Amino acid sequence: MPYQLIRFIEKFPSVRLLVIGDIMLDRFVTGTVERISPEAPVPIFKQTTEKLMLGGAGNVVANLTTLGCRPHFVGVIGKDTEGETVSRYLKEMKVDTFLIKNKTFPTITKTRLIANNNHLLRCDQEMQISLSESEEKMLLSYLEKQIPNMNIILLSDYGKGLFTPNFTQAVIRLCQSANKPVFVDPKGADYSKYAGATLIKPNRKELELATQLSLPPSSPNFLDLVKQAAHKMLNATHIQQTIITLSEKGMLFISSLPTEEPIYLETFAREVFDVSGAGDTSLCVLGLAVAAGATIPQAMELANLASGIVVGKIGTATVSPEELKTAVLIKYQLNRPLETGKVVSLSNALNAVKQARKQGKIIGFSSGCFDILTLNQLKILQQLKKSCDFLIVGVNTDESAIRLNGEKPFQEEQTRSQLIAALECVDLVVLFDGSQTGNNALDLVQVLKPDIIAKSGYSLENWPEAQYVSSYGGSILELQESK
Repeated sequence: MPYQLIRFIEKFPSVRLLVIGDIMLDRFVTGTVERISPEAPVPIFKQTTEKLMLGGAGNVVANLTTLGCRPHFVGVIGKDTEGETVSRYLKEMKVDTFLIKNKTFPTITKTRLIANNNHLLRCDQEMQISLSESEEKMLLSYLEKQIPNMNIILLSDYGKGLFTPNFTQAVIRLCQSANKPVFVDPKGADYSKYAGATLIKPNRKELELATQLSLPPSSPNFLDLVKQAAHKMLNATHIQQTIITLSEKGMLFISSLPTEEPIYLETFAREVFDVSGAGDTSLCVLGLAVAAGATIPQAMELANLASGIVVGKIGTATVSPEELKTAVLIKYQLNRPLETGKVVSLSNALNAVKQARKQGKIIGFSSGCFDILTLNQLKILQQLKKSCDFLIVGVNTDESAIRLNGEKPFQEEQTRSQLIAALECVDLVVLFDGSQTGNNALDLVQVLKPDIIAKSGYSLENWPEAQYVSSYGGSILELQESK
């Protein structure tokens, strides 16, 4: 399963994806507050820095480009300086765009004043968009030509006026005619305008608003309440499927088809700093994964992992393919036996590596079954430790050792790993399965990214772990066994 998910991630750059949505400009102004104004009881804000970034549907586009996709974008901006900035940012991200530049409405801009990591104030520059009949026809004419060339279409509705019932239905009909899936991130209380969409992705509060049902997370039957609300919404709108994002409670899939069972995933986030943009991230990964060939459960798993990464960052954030791959590999290593001393899970090994790197330490890596620890193997580990500051050793699990050698190892995995951990030159030991990589430790190396790697008896062409280390400039100690 983990390597199948990784293959989907690797297909993201080839996905042809179209985003239609409310784009805006986010301005973050940081500064300090040291005194109160003598003119009124308000703080005096002294500006130090300013940062601009795309917001709204622009954050969807930013997530897609970071994940390796080159999306198309359709939306509306004002004919103003902020609109020029939005257009320039999209061009710099190499996004193909079709933008209506409206003289009547300003580009939606949200300015946040932040002092000492605290939000003091948000100033919004916006008016409700109201497209003219000719502007709407221009958009639909462009979409009619582009939609057949796409793998999937995402509608990012922020309730700013673009998605009128007529326009939204016209877009969905174009998608249906071209037999293209359309995923919707909705807004507002009336979901009837999204009728015919393939999938809709509200969060808990949005579902409450759309169904007028209370969904308190503290309720003992919370998930049952969400399922009831989801079915009510699907039945009323004739939408095929929904995925409800439930913040720290995870996400839930419900289909209008009685043959499809509900799917629930708990959140993967270890620590939540900021949920800004998590909905945009999950929409992107869901769309990309399905377009890349993933099933809904597989797409949900990737979206759940991506959201867990984003909420661990401050501010609206994106996730990279490498971060997502690492999250996949770590998740499937967390089911290893309980840690004992220096024998740790991959996630804890990664945390230790991060701390060691902050201290300027060189990370070394080696691996093997170590069924019977030989003097030569000991010398190799000792020699490797002389070339690094922090040595991690991967040890094959029993299942992996059987696949590799054709027979059960003389000592079981916990004994073998503890014996290696007892060596003074070894800092940490991680068990690995390697079932998808030829029983080697490539999955560990891809996550830990050691600076130096060593193993006796292997040439580079037959050593995938070393090839990977070499690809990012790491060092290889090719050691020969003593005769």
